Parts: sequence; structure tokens; C-alpha cells
Amino acid sequence: QVQLVESGGGLVQPGGSLRLSCATSGFTFGTRVMGWFRQPPGKERELVAAITGFGAVLNYADSVKGRFTISRDNGKNTVYLQMNSLKSEDTAVYYCNEAPPVFSWGRGTQVTVSS
Repeated sequence: QVQLVESGGGLVQPGGSLRLSCATSGFTFGTRVMGWFRQPPGKERELVAAITGFGAVLNYADSVKGRFTISRDNGKNTVYLQMNSLKSEDTAVYYCNEAPPVFSWGRGTQVTVSS
């Protein structure tokens, strides 16, 4: 059974940083392109960043380029998202999944950027 468990979200002031983690199980993690997605309040879910099984970054959304960094640890079946210089518009629930998504979504982790 596939499990995607996101963590690391919280309330942060503009300009602050957070590091999200997504622990996975139930599939061959190291062979999959993984992505971080987010769903802002009242909006569609969107892809934020994607990374190959070998750790090569495929893409970032234009809105996060230069501020967010995706990485992975295949030994831990975990994908990370380092978020710096956070802005109010980064407020969203953040999810991980294969990119494009094929698994049922996890619960996500809430990121709120506010002063």
C-alpha cells in the first residue's frame, strides 16, 4: 500500500524558511520522478517542483524559482522541499506525489506565510 506522508509545514513570517519532508513507502521510490505540489485556498493544485529518480531537478514553477529547492534521499525514500524567502502567496497545502501524479494524495502539510 502506497503511503505519502508530508510534514514540516507551519506558520512563518514573510521572508522566512521552511523545510518540507515527504516520507514514502509501498513503491519503488528510487525509480520514480517525484514532485511537490501545492493547493492555495480556493485554487487548483499546481506542480511546484519535480526531481528525477537520480536526483536531477526537472523543473520549478516560475513563481518559486530561486527560492525553493527540491531534493531527495533514495535511501530514506524521502523527498524534500527547502523553501526560502517565503511570500504570502506561497500559502497553501503542500503535497508530494509522483510527477505526473499517479497515487492517491496524502494529507498534505499546511504552509501559512503571514505576519
